[in-house]
Amino acid sequence: MDLSFQWLVMAAMLTAIGYMSYIIFRHFINSDNNHPAMPAEKIAGLCYSPFREGQSPESTLYPSEAEIREDLALLSQYTDNIRIYSAQGILGTIPALAQEFNLNVMLGIWIGPDHSLNSIEIERAIHIANHAINVSALIVGNESIFRNDVSADQLINYINQVKSATSVPVSCSEQWHIWELYPVLGDHVDFVAAHVLPFWEAVPQRDVAEAGFTRLDLLEELFPDLPIVLTEVGWPSNGRRSNTVRTHQRQQSDYLRILVQRMKERRYPYYVIEAFDQPWKTEEGAVGAHWGLFSSDRKLKVNLQTPTPRSEILNRYARDLIHSPLIRGRGKVALPLMLLLYAAVIFWAAMASSRQLPSSIAYSVSLFVLISTSLNIFTELHEWLEAKWAPACRRLFLPVLAHDATRLKVSIHVPCYNEPPAMVIATLNALAALKYSNFEVLVIDNNTKDPNIWQPVARHCQLLGSTFKFFHLPKLDGYKSGALNFALQHTATDAAIIGVIDSDYRVDSNWLKTMTPHFINPAMAIVQCPQDYSDRRDNPFKRFCFSEYRGFFNIGMVIRNDHNSIIQHGTMTLIRRDVLDKLGWADWCICEDAELGLRVIQAGYLTAYTLQSCGQGLVPDNFTDFKKQRFRWAYGAVQILKRHKAAFWSDKKGLTPEQRYYFIAGWLPWINEGINLLFTFAALVWTLLMITLPEVRPAPPAILPLSVMVMFALKAAKTLDLYRRLVDVDFKDALAAVTAGAALYPTIGKAVLWGLFTHDLPFFRTPKNAASHGLLVAISEAREELFIMLLLWGAALGICLVQGLPSNDMRFWVAMLLVQSLPYLAALIMAFLSSLPKPAPAVAPATG
Repeated sequence: MDLSFQWLVMAAMLTAIGYMSYIIFRHFINSDNNHPAMPAEKIAGLCYSPFREGQSPESTLYPSEAEIREDLALLSQYTDNIRIYSAQGILGTIPALAQEFNLNVMLGIWIGPDHSLNSIEIERAIHIANHAINVSALIVGNESIFRNDVSADQLINYINQVKSATSVPVSCSEQWHIWELYPVLGDHVDFVAAHVLPFWEAVPQRDVAEAGFTRLDLLEELFPDLPIVLTEVGWPSNGRRSNTVRTHQRQQSDYLRILVQRMKERRYPYYVIEAFDQPWKTEEGAVGAHWGLFSSDRKLKVNLQTPTPRSEILNRYARDLIHSPLIRGRGKVALPLMLLLYAAVIFWAAMASSRQLPSSIAYSVSLFVLISTSLNIFTELHEWLEAKWAPACRRLFLPVLAHDATRLKVSIHVPCYNEPPAMVIATLNALAALKYSNFEVLVIDNNTKDPNIWQPVARHCQLLGSTFKFFHLPKLDGYKSGALNFALQHTATDAAIIGVIDSDYRVDSNWLKTMTPHFINPAMAIVQCPQDYSDRRDNPFKRFCFSEYRGFFNIGMVIRNDHNSIIQHGTMTLIRRDVLDKLGWADWCICEDAELGLRVIQAGYLTAYTLQSCGQGLVPDNFTDFKKQRFRWAYGAVQILKRHKAAFWSDKKGLTPEQRYYFIAGWLPWINEGINLLFTFAALVWTLLMITLPEVRPAPPAILPLSVMVMFALKAAKTLDLYRRLVDVDFKDALAAVTAGAALYPTIGKAVLWGLFTHDLPFFRTPKNAASHGLLVAISEAREELFIMLLLWGAALGICLVQGLPSNDMRFWVAMLLVQSLPYLAALIMAFLSSLPKPAPAVAPATG
């Protein structure tokens, strides 16, 4: 194999990356310079919330009168009617300001669970309606019944109160199915004000346009004598309800164009939700913030005149997968530039190599390693730039305080096996202190032989009362998933949410109170909190481990959450009960949590990840347990990839192309460590041949070692940069994360290889509160890594002594051997750190 073939390969790589760069640049330029056309005629009505970036009713930061005037001047070019949702504060000045621009106002009265606030709001709205000639109607409450803020009878009383005090038409605004459930509302209103939003319904995307008119026909049958006004219609430009309904600006334009035309034909008044994007609306994730015809900086997003042209398939994939819509301007430029720079370096290395590879086998291995490394470099670069230059996370699931009436019953499952009783009792005491009235706790202790371990926990559950139930199962197959499936069979019939925590986790008292309200969205199936650790500062080893964990929970999971592609981890997780009943826990997989999360997303549900820590567990006590934990995660990932391989290649298996990319990209670095482990052994063998037969076995071309070193340097640089920017740590903690992460590379590689060739590895439990050990034990924990590190150092030294460094190929090869030894050195450092003295376990004393 001579270099002419490498010329061809490199030229092909440059051509491919160049074409990708062209597409990305073209999309970048077009997205900034091409604005949608203005609508040919005015829209019937627009829902108007005046809040801009950084403003929200929750923060009590409101727009100024000048900003509202600016908005109204803009909206008057597009409509003659606006709908607002409240008369509170400066919002109550909107009707008077709207008169200056000849805009009619449908004035909303915000109705919530607080009667005194409702009375103040009603009084002010009535006063405004009776003095402003442009108030076309009064809307008493917006989805107040749907949110369970008030009952239908209470809302009717408010409606009657308003009607008796004004001559303006009065109604209440509810989703169409609420009008169907409570037709008595029709006896008290002057018109039906309904929300018809097929986006939120289980309607195939091809049928959404017709679905809205089907709902309209139903309302006509229910209320033949009342006028019908659609007070919320529309489509978001970003986010997704499920895998079958995902959105972008083109789709928003197409839907609204059809809607406006059909509404004009049927002569129905309607209000498009909404005029401007509202970044503060985070409860629905990306969807909630992006229903506007205009962006939050007041730029028109939709085109209602002509159909938006659809890009060819390759360009669409390049835009949606290679170019993330979350990456801002600098990232859009940097990604193709960095890819081209990498291609140029590899190309130079190939051309600068003066030697030929001696066999087709060696060439094939080299090409395979180069391709896998290049793919990994692309995904690492993409994540780096998306994290570095993306706007703030657009699917924010912040803590929410909902009305007591909306609190669903939660069944919390705590699986344990051979755990220290004092630790488990501390976990149960934290659960007993939850500020939530509607929950139960099921403790499932399976396969623990020693009664002195499980009996104290059983007695303590009895002391905590009937809310806590303890099950001891002397023999149960399926490990943790077996215990969770058993718990599911014994869950209270009225439980709507299943919570799972590890037996070492002490939850925050507000966990359920602030996280369960996110399930008000019927498509929401999982609400996941990050893993956190109470003993993270106990000693240097645990600090290093904790630093390494934070990259996944503070960076990787945040990015994946923006794409509804999170990896579910089996603690601090809440799952909709009917979804779990349907799917169940997989007892064939040692990462049953991540496997379930994948199937949930395949089934079309939403998942949520919050950065809010709601509980803390314990870091593994020594390097062996740290490695076992990561071995289990990597082995489980390979199990999932093997079992669900069709999902990652076929559009028909429930995952979108974007989700497939993020799942594969998330696991690709682990797969690459398996390849890298094989390559390390191959490099040692080849180096031995180079030392013993220097005239026959030359150094491989520089292209190979250079790509491996670029990969290692890129991962380290990415961690150091993102940790300081996004995890808010100093350089020492970022370096600790690099060290701890690198120490796991050999373990991950071994797990991947085992996962490829086996399928039934036992579940590895991660012990907690283990005793300290000495230096010799620490060396024993890293003996494999120590041995390979010495081999790599010896190989590099042998090359220098026998052949010297006569060429670039040889210099790069020796440098690569030394770089390859760094993870093994990091493992030795972690083993030494784990041997340092540890403080006594900080757990509550056993009381049962």
